[in-house]
Amino acid sequence: MAKRPTSARKSLSPANLAALGAERLAGLLMEATVGDMNLKRKLKLELAAEVGPVDLALEIDKRLTALAASRTRVSWRKRPELMADLDGHRRAIVDRLAEMAPGAALVCLVAWLDLKPGLDERVKDPKGELAHLFLEAADDLARVASAVGPDDAAPILAEAIETRLSDWAAWIGRAAPALSLPLARRLLELLTVGRKRPGGRRALVIRRLADRTGDALTWTATWSDEDQMRPDIGAEIARRLAAAGLAEAARAALEASHPHAGAALRGDRREAAPDPSPLREAAEIAVLEAEGRTEDAQSARWAAFSRTLDPSPLRDFLARLADFDDVEALDRAHALAATHSDASHGLTFLMDWPALREAANMIMARAGDFPALGDAVPVWVSRLEGRYPAAAMVLVRSRARSLAPLGPTRTEEVRALSAEAADLAIQAGARHGLESHAAFIDSLEALVGRGSRRGAG
Repeated sequence: MAKRPTSARKSLSPANLAALGAERLAGLLMEATVGDMNLKRKLKLELAAEVGPVDLALEIDKRLTALAASRTRVSWRKRPELMADLDGHRRAIVDRLAEMAPGAALVCLVAWLDLKPGLDERVKDPKGELAHLFLEAADDLARVASAVGPDDAAPILAEAIETRLSDWAAWIGRAAPALSLPLARRLLELLTVGRKRPGGRRALVIRRLADRTGDALTWTATWSDEDQMRPDIGAEIARRLAAAGLAEAARAALEASHPHAGAALRGDRREAAPDPSPLREAAEIAVLEAEGRTEDAQSARWAAFSRTLDPSPLRDFLARLADFDDVEALDRAHALAATHSDASHGLTFLMDWPALREAANMIMARAGDFPALGDAVPVWVSRLEGRYPAAAMVLVRSRARSLAPLGPTRTEEVRALSAEAADLAIQAGARHGLESHAAFIDSLEALVGRGSRRGAG
């Protein structure tokens, strides 16, 4: 009986290829390079890397110089080959050269990035693939530059920003969060000390670096005086200054950017200020904390929650209360939501918190206050139906009633909701005191008929 052929030794795998031997593999690679310039270049880069960093940097520089000098337009057919070429050299810089000589790698990577303006002129990039390739390299730039160190890397990056801002603003902006703190601080110093207030893209770069270093004053200085008086920008400035412990400056920024500050200075008469934005509320709380007015900050958190039912200020409020006080405060928050003038908004808070028992009680107490609940209903019903089937039934009925007048396009969904409401009515029993399922169906049919007449009209 003949042996069955085995496929394990024929599959492409590192082990099977290694078994062919170095000489046979070398021959196959040489054959593969015929007509494949990218593979040939990649192999030359690997050979240069084996010799040492100087030879590898020289090989990379030779190709980058050729690409920079070329004026030949690249067709759409050739674009993938160019993209692979660029990516192969980027990988050689960041994966091979950077491990051996970070300083040389940074120089090469800067030269690689500087290819983009010339390539933009001769490569059509309708899908933005080329731009994306260069933007992704900003992450490599942060890693390589940080490895080089602030004293050597910062001047190189500063020079690139100052002389080639249009492209480098985006790259440094993306790289900033990943730069080492010493490098970010040194680069920020080179770009700001003894310089006039930045504007445009340069301001954006400095802002990102100030973000990285936590330099609230420099971040503030990137905005014009006019911008600093805009309510939301002034609020963000105040929040950052407060976080830096500069309470007096933070208060001044917040007051200068009050929505009616400019009108008051001009003597204009205006109506009462609108409700503050969440950003201004957060800034006010941060400034109060920086001023040491912790009770006022707590009052502001509760006021912000009471007005918006936003869970963020409530969580901050509860976190600062002593044991057991937070339980009482949370009960007050639940009661506030349950009696909120906008029933749907109050129910959304209770369901999302989550406070299912309180949500179910609210639904039963205000069954007629939910005329048009949205697409969250199925999720809410799934959470309530096990322990609170009557409340789940009210939501299903409410959803069905809101869809019934919309006509034939929602008929199937209304039918499904009606069937679901019937099942929930059985689970809930007759103790809930709401209309019977039969009465609900009658009211639903009336709504469907009204919707059909409206569509026919």
